[in-house]
Amino acid sequence: MKVGIIGAMDVEVAEIISNMTEKKTTDIGHLQFVEGFIGKIPVVIVQSGVGKVNAGICTQTLILQFGVTCVINTGIAGGIAQGLSVMDTVISIDAIYHDFDATEFGYRLNEVPGLDTIAFPADEKLIELAEKTYEEGVKSGRLHRKAVKGRVATGDIFVNSSIKKSALKAMCNPACVEMEGAAIAHVCHLNTVPFVIIRCISDLAENTTEVYLEKEAALENAYLVMSMIKNM
Repeated sequence: MKVGIIGAMDVEVAEIISNMTEKKTTDIGHLQFVEGFIGKIPVVIVQSGVGKVNAGICTQTLILQFGVTCVINTGIAGGIAQGLSVMDTVISIDAIYHDFDATEFGYRLNEVPGLDTIAFPADEKLIELAEKTYEEGVKSGRLHRKAVKGRVATGDIFVNSSIKKSALKAMCNPACVEMEGAAIAHVCHLNTVPFVIIRCISDLAENTTEVYLEKEAALENAYLVMSMIKNM
């Protein structure tokens, strides 16, 4: 087993890297891949940068060059689903591109031509592990919010208005929105590699004046991901 971990921003990966042992860094292009261990499990973590292309490049490199056997996408997201609050956590059941539209050629909205699917399903065992680990965190008093399973919507668009949020709900009914997950899921799907996306809600994707807890949400998610890996 070797776990690949992808976060878009420094705040999403720094805490995990600081808790790894036997670290070794490999530079590939503009990216730094850090190998090491979390507990007894070998991991490789990379800060992809924001956006779908960056995330896809990182995922393929983790699979081909580092031989990871599963991928976890960690980070923050904007909450979409009714009842979600800032600092809640979303565990992906699947991931979808909300900005992919080839309907003029007869495809379904959100469908990538040639793949015959509009969403990429996450791995059931990783979903169950994330749920169990979150429950343990609540019982221990380390986690204080809730985790829900749901769809992750991805696009190269920062969603920060109630109009965009409502449109997303109508289009694909996601639990949260972000900018990398579906690209990671897409590459994992093509390579038959299990994945899960875990996102802590930093904001409610409605306006620029709302509460935006980037660092706090990223640290919460990092704790969950590290605890998950230790439970493998």
